[in-house]
Amino acid sequence: MASLNVNGKSYQAEVDPRTPLLWVLRDTIGLTGTKYGCGIAQCGACTVHIDGVATRSCQVPVSSTTGKQIVTIEGLALNGVMTKVQKAWVDNEVPQCGYCQSGMIMAVSALLKSKPKPTDADINAAITNICRCGTYQQVREAIHMAAKA
Repeated sequence: MASLNVNGKSYQAEVDPRTPLLWVLRDTIGLTGTKYGCGIAQCGACTVHIDGVATRSCQVPVSSTTGKQIVTIEGLALNGVMTKVQKAWVDNEVPQCGYCQSGMIMAVSALLKSKPKPTDADINAAITNICRCGTYQQVREAIHMAAKA
């Protein structure tokens, strides 16, 4: 039995301890905002925060999350109020298909927490998520907008 704290709520999941966190979030808990992309922690669609660190959940065994705080895209906004990153995403019309966007938003949120005024070089180093639609310029604009908010 895995014990998880996700978005401030406690969950018990009867899963193999080696099960990737992504599948526990999606299939057991029912939080489907975190997406499956590649399964090898390269694309970033599955990014969540674990103890405040942007982490690709497809390669994290659920057993390693005991006692840690997990935040998914569903837990980012508080009381229905979008974060400055989410608002910048909407204002800059970042998503096209939208599939990668929850992971991208989680990665950017972690970046701005650790580096509130990132340079383009900081963004290039930290945001390695893949967007098949190629919205990278809108992403960069949204990051700078959120940093100024």
